[in-house]
Amino acid sequence: MHWRRLNGQKIDQPLLKAVEETIRREKADGFKLKVCIGTDSQVIGEEVHFATVIVFLREKRGGFMFISNDKSARKMSLRERMILEVGRSVEVAYQLCALLDQYDVALEVHADINTDPAFESNTALKEATGYILGMGFVFKAKPDAFASSSCADKVI
Repeated sequence: MHWRRLNGQKIDQPLLKAVEETIRREKADGFKLKVCIGTDSQVIGEEVHFATVIVFLREKRGGFMFISNDKSARKMSLRERMILEVGRSVEVAYQLCALLDQYDVALEVHADINTDPAFESNTALKEATGYILGMGFVFKAKPDAFASSSCADKVI
């Protein structure tokens, strides 16, 4: 995955190093952090475009994010797309969890899946919940999953 900041600046160093430097800097500046990871996707023509974000929240002081975009030419159902989104978020969370534990930074994995059964994305809710919780992560779904449903959604 290739990462960038919201302003388009590429993150050239390995993700773990960039995140650790970010945590050190923010803590040195006196901020208490929480990290929320989420992915969203959208079908555009014949492709599925994905955006995964790592949102760094400063307690009572706003936040910022790292962004990774990707696309797939493969056709897939909505349910499969939802599970792929969750898989991408869990993959990033798994890479970062030891580092975040080391610096005592809370972690949440957000899924762009609606908790209301009236919505089609709800078909993947049980699987996504089991997957994320089974990995030991804190899980948020819509309407509380802002990392995926707001942040990632805006940068697809």
